Amino acid sequence: MEGATLSIFVTIQKIYYPLLCVIGIPGNLFTFYMICFRNCGMSSTAIIYLSCLAIADIFYLVWVILIDLTLAFWTLQPFWHSYPWCSILGFLQYGSLYSSSWIVVVFTIERYLVLRSTAVKQYLSQTRVTKLTCIAIVLVSHLVSVPLAWINIVTPVNLTVDGENITLPRCLYRNETYTTVIVWITTFLSGGIPIVLVIIFNYLIGYHLCNTSKLFTKEEYRVMQGKSTRGMLRRTILLLGTVSVAFVVLSLPRFVTYCILRTNYNNENFNRNDYSIPINVAGDIANMLQNLNSTTNFLLYCMVSRRFRQELVQVLTCNEKALELGSVLTNTTMKVFSVVDHKASYSSNPVSVVLTSLKPTE
Repeated sequence: MEGATLSIFVTIQKIYYPLLCVIGIPGNLFTFYMICFRNCGMSSTAIIYLSCLAIADIFYLVWVILIDLTLAFWTLQPFWHSYPWCSILGFLQYGSLYSSSWIVVVFTIERYLVLRSTAVKQYLSQTRVTKLTCIAIVLVSHLVSVPLAWINIVTPVNLTVDGENITLPRCLYRNETYTTVIVWITTFLSGGIPIVLVIIFNYLIGYHLCNTSKLFTKEEYRVMQGKSTRGMLRRTILLLGTVSVAFVVLSLPRFVTYCILRTNYNNENFNRNDYSIPINVAGDIANMLQNLNSTTNFLLYCMVSRRFRQELVQVLTCNEKALELGSVLTNTTMKVFSVVDHKASYSSNPVSVVLTSLKPTE
């Protein structure tokens, strides 16, 4: 019974990872096209961050899910079980993982700073600054990943295949102290610290929006934005909570299990493929959740925009004419992530707003 259950678990993974590739890679490519070449109502800086995030996720899907996990489950001897691929693949995998995680972190921090300060907004709204920031994130991510090329070693391992004993090279972790140290640092840089920062700054964004609402009465917000202040804030904070919870729930299990695996079980004699050991099952489930998070990042950060959804309908129906959307940016929660330097829209019937209940804020 136990053997049958483990066999089902392996079969699920053999189907799950190729499916992630089939959905995730085209999905991120399509998202890149949408945010770069369609008018989705995003600022130029948001377009750069989200397009870089889509590209980083594509590379993660290729290096980690397609080349590593899919080949591991479908072939007996993947090519990366030999030199120099054993070292190169680790470097590429963590470079893409760092890039994806820290683009999300920096983008979230930037949104908070833009909401807090007009001077900072003017500086960060420059596309040149945003492009340099994204390039720096990718370069530093891969630079930090260089030590990970030396945590693996190709070692001959005796295996039983179809009742026959054979010896094949395997790319395994080195049983050295410095390997454990590098893995601890890597685990916190790719998982622990980004998780904490995303939670903190999403909370600060929500807190700032709540305090900002105290500057105006409900009637004043209705005149300026055309809808209820409380309703808009409720949806915005709900979105921020959803993003934070999704990121933590899908990333935290891998953070915990990876720490356990690479410390208590970080030796050459440990069989990571033995699913009779509970930590191996827990570790693979955590990996499945983590990889799902990378596959669906574009849904969390793009599909929250009504303008994006309407542009998506236009593309799928081959309708080149854009919809008349009105003030979409002010009526969607994407405003939190895509603060735009709007030019004043002139109207034949301008509205004058008198602030009647200003309160000082610290």
